[in-house]
Amino acid sequence: MGRVLPFVIAALLSVVVLFTPESGVPTSPPGTDKVIHTLLFALLAFTGLYAKIPHVLPLLVVYAGVSEVLQQVITPLHRSGDVLDALVDVAGIGLGWATAAWIRSRRRGPRTTS
Repeated sequence: MGRVLPFVIAALLSVVVLFTPESGVPTSPPGTDKVIHTLLFALLAFTGLYAKIPHVLPLLVVYAGVSEVLQQVITPLHRSGDVLDALVDVAGIGLGWATAAWIRSRRRGPRTTS
């Protein structure tokens, strides 16, 4: 459970962020939502990889699209789905993957040739 807990927390955070009704979303400067989407999905990807969840990256790509559709169709949320948000989510997934790969490479230490 130790490796999975950060992902569970990130997933719960994503549900709160993505499915809070519009009335509960604080006002912010334009573009802030894109930064939040990017960082949220980077966190999901990074913690999912850390937890070694099989196929986590493709599953997150699906979640990105489905979450936008749900925002559009769940009427009480008064939110709208946005293709650009889904694309930014995918960019965040890439950022999370790249961060995990960079950390993995740093942990291995410098390569020496003999």
